[in-house]
Amino acid sequence: MARAAAFLRAINVGGHTVRMDELRRIFTDLGLGRVETFIASGNVVFDTTARNLATLERTIEKRLAAEFGYEVATFVRTIDVVAELAAHEPFDAEMVARAPTCCLALVSRTPDREAVARVRAAESDAHRFHIKGPHVYWLSTFKQNEPGFSKVSLERLLGQPATLRGVNTIRRMAARYAGKDRS
Repeated sequence: MARAAAFLRAINVGGHTVRMDELRRIFTDLGLGRVETFIASGNVVFDTTARNLATLERTIEKRLAAEFGYEVATFVRTIDVVAELAAHEPFDAEMVARAPTCCLALVSRTPDREAVARVRAAESDAHRFHIKGPHVYWLSTFKQNEPGFSKVSLERLLGQPATLRGVNTIRRMAARYAGKDRS
């Protein structure tokens, strides 16, 4: 049994409000164990026996679409992977301390060469990126809600949907769940 986290796109943003107890019920109904939500922004932590996380993602997406009436892109990672992502420090600590935005974008598949080239071409003094498999770290001198480069811009460059979480959220999740009893 593995402990995993589902990172949901479009939960409690853009007029889509979902109660966390409702999310926990849906995940429990899917047969997942010890279901918890982590902050009210579409992070669900659970136990699973699934061997194929991509198949589990599609199962969760179908169920959420049926429940809510709209598509909810879902990105599942084991807690061990969350801990690796939290520990990874692709940017200079001083740069991170000065930047108002340091996020992690989760995508379904590792960006191909063309997508990597588009992301690299979008880098500037204001926006830095680091790609690590199906994860893109984004460091910006702008706040996420300021005009200019956005999550939608990043999705266009990557050619696939993404969900973003602050690196601090990923670190808090890893601190809470990594190394915990999996039984």
